[in-house]
Amino acid sequence: MPSKDKKLNGTVIVTYRCNARCSMCNRYKAPSKPDEEISIETIKKLPKMYFTNITGGEPFIRTDLKDIVRELYKISDRIVISTNGFFTDRIVDLAKEFPQIGIRISIEGLEATNNAIRGLPDGYQKGYQTLKKLREMGLKDVGFGMTVQDRNAADLVPLYDISNEMGMEFATASLHNSFYFVEAKNIIHDRPMVAENFEKLINKLLKSKSPKKWFRAYFNHGLINYIYGQPRLLPCDMSFDTFFIDPYGDVMPCNGTRDKEVMGNLNTQDWDELWNSPEAEKVRQKVRHCDRQCWMIGSVSPAMHKYIWKPGWWVLRHKIKSLFSKKPYSMYENKICCAYRDGKITKEQLDKCSTCDYHARINNGLSEASQAQLVNKTGEEIVDEDIAEQMRK
Repeated sequence: MPSKDKKLNGTVIVTYRCNARCSMCNRYKAPSKPDEEISIETIKKLPKMYFTNITGGEPFIRTDLKDIVRELYKISDRIVISTNGFFTDRIVDLAKEFPQIGIRISIEGLEATNNAIRGLPDGYQKGYQTLKKLREMGLKDVGFGMTVQDRNAADLVPLYDISNEMGMEFATASLHNSFYFVEAKNIIHDRPMVAENFEKLINKLLKSKSPKKWFRAYFNHGLINYIYGQPRLLPCDMSFDTFFIDPYGDVMPCNGTRDKEVMGNLNTQDWDELWNSPEAEKVRQKVRHCDRQCWMIGSVSPAMHKYIWKPGWWVLRHKIKSLFSKKPYSMYENKICCAYRDGKITKEQLDKCSTCDYHARINNGLSEASQAQLVNKTGEEIVDEDIAEQMRK
């Protein structure tokens, strides 16, 4: 176990309430109750972290988010908030107090594509204008976050180009299934098409002058590997030096498991007791035998730092290639891509490698009280009323 002075990598899910209606995530149908959500007192019990991601739901639905950030900066070197960018005034207000903060706004493609996938009226313009405003304020650590799928893969490179022109970060992901997304049916249907768009992005990243982008190229190479259902390129150390905490104070290894795995509850325990408990050790054993092969930045970024020689060697080889070739990377470096192209493996066989399960009954990770809200109202109605009440105040 980590020593007391070793910093961890943490994600704080401050709420499960969300005002977006994303096609690949049903969290908006299963919100948490505001009075149950993680308190400042519990936030104060978290360990020292070198990086903290604040996420949701939609974090800016929390009217006390500024207080949460203030506390987290006492124990964390760097903070990035993942948001849909809808609450522009709140985001700008927070950025004024914390100009060093990172903001990643989820945008799923160009305007029509994004608005169709995220189900937010004017969602693209809201997100884009919020990012533009943050850049004008002088914030450096801002950018787009995109979940790539069949519906938006063609927008991947055009959206990267926009972020690049604006001097912004560009984070990618692909479809995942878990209790966190309240989804089990996400799957890529046309893998070669999606992989081809990733290939184009990877080559652009490798041609850049930024070492950070070269390593992003490796991450995207790993996403091609992931959508073809192959074993992770790097070990997963979630629950060893990385953790998630949900709105109820439950500490979990990650957000990629089919059902919620709990190491302990920080509302009722102190950190050292929880982190070194038999329950935490049981979860770590499960992680060591996990077969989900997730490739999300939350688990991959720490692994890339820890096992730097592997991505480093990949980057070195491809950067040398980029000096002599317009296309230093090909998706067919992945043997599985060749096998599928050559008919040695079928789509049905690849589908079986994915976590998609049309028959799964998904556990949404809600508390009993949060679940009870949904007896007479939908999650959408609950959150819409909640936001309307906030606006009235």
